[in-house]
Amino acid sequence: MKKSLLFILGGGVIVAALIWASLFYVNPVTTALWPWLSGNGVKTPPKVEPTITSSVSPVNTSSPTEAPVEPNTTGLPLSLPLGFSIATFAKDLSNARVLAFDARGNLWVSQTKKGIISLLEIEDGKVIRQNPVLRNLNNPHGLDFDPFEPFTLYFAEEDRISKIPVYSDAAPVKIADLPSGGGHFTRTLGFGPDDRLYVSIGSSCNVCNEGDERRAKIFSMNPDGSDFREFARGLRNAVFFAWHPITDELWATENGRDLLGDDIPPDEINIIREGSNYGWPNCYGKNIHDTAFDKNTYIRNPCMEPFEIPSAIDVQAHSAPLGLAFIPDSWPEEYRDDLLVAYHGSWNRSVPTGYKVVRMKLDREGNFLGEEDFITGWLRENNEVLGRPVDLIFHEGALYISDDKAGVIYRVDSPK
Repeated sequence: MKKSLLFILGGGVIVAALIWASLFYVNPVTTALWPWLSGNGVKTPPKVEPTITSSVSPVNTSSPTEAPVEPNTTGLPLSLPLGFSIATFAKDLSNARVLAFDARGNLWVSQTKKGIISLLEIEDGKVIRQNPVLRNLNNPHGLDFDPFEPFTLYFAEEDRISKIPVYSDAAPVKIADLPSGGGHFTRTLGFGPDDRLYVSIGSSCNVCNEGDERRAKIFSMNPDGSDFREFARGLRNAVFFAWHPITDELWATENGRDLLGDDIPPDEINIIREGSNYGWPNCYGKNIHDTAFDKNTYIRNPCMEPFEIPSAIDVQAHSAPLGLAFIPDSWPEEYRDDLLVAYHGSWNRSVPTGYKVVRMKLDREGNFLGEEDFITGWLRENNEVLGRPVDLIFHEGALYISDDKAGVIYRVDSPK
């Protein structure tokens, strides 16, 4: 009886030992825990990493304060390249056209058809107040601040250029008279790298031989209006211009003539050089002779270099390119020094075109490499027009766009 009991007890001990060994030498989890349970090695249990299967989504470890940036909060179906975002910066600005930031960081806007220039006061990146400051003007358009007197605003009406010290009770002072009347009444102005003030004056007609020598040209002058002289001619309607950040050359958008069909002549982007003739009314695009208008017989080709300068870039006819801006270094490297152009959109093409912002790819010297859409969506598939971009201006790394149809200003931010 005793022998049987000892045998049973011995067998139990052997079975218990086998179970113990299977737990701590076979099971990987208990094996990992053995040094801690036995009192040897580490005093705290080691971390046992769980296996995550492909069907389980990783946990978002980003800070809860870093909310993702919405790419489009305008309420319009606008599309931009990945990583860029667009928002409505200001609204209730009927016929918003030209934009200019002052030394305080506030924004001035010409509302041409309303005859006013408005001030948008900005605080912490948001508009806190907007009010018309100058009223009863004659088609005000161009705006710029004197680089040496940063609180002196220059503005161009259809028939004059004036200046005024902002944030004061002073009255505007006229510095130059301009021709008025006719089809193109917007006057754009800007200070160049040579500190002279430039102004573009469009033609009085679709296509004609002008009677006023000041039409279809760009002029420059001293800041007080003196030494008013021709810079370039043959420019039917160079509505906006800007200077290349590296070459300091003047680039201008040019709207071609109408009534030659849907696809000719092209609209243009020109590099404007002093003393040059860009061909209008007899030539367009890459020095194409407009025989529909000019019936004269010539000894030489009437559209040839160096007498007439061809376009730098041809644009789809009736796109109506307006504002243009060179991209600053604060944007992604692949975009730097490229050109953005606002296509205001056609008014008499059988199939509408334009209504977008386009990126012109350039090398550092300004040579044209190609183009691609940057912002689209203002023109719907059913040809409904939701907006018409006008001016483009960079300020503190952001792009601002005026829209004279929607009456708003957009802000575009680049990827961080």
